[in-house]
Amino acid sequence: MQFSVHAAKTQLSKLIDAALSGEEVVIAKGARPVVRLVPIRQSGFALGTHRGALGNVPDFLAPVDDTDLDLWEGRDTPVRE
Repeated sequence: MQFSVHAAKTQLSKLIDAALSGEEVVIAKGARPVVRLVPIRQSGFALGTHRGALGNVPDFLAPVDDTDLDLWEGRDTPVRE
């Protein structure tokens, strides 16, 4: 469908609905097409949808036991000379 700028201004809501339903909407200045109206793809991203997909993920905010803390801080590693 091709519309003039004037027709597009007066029927914008209908043209948006047409584009959303998959129709090609073109706006022309005079006889020259200048703009195509296309819908923006909506993201299907939602937080928490992959819960459990990664397996067991450690709780990084949980307290660390003393043995692991000593290793992390280098207390049980041999001293190099």
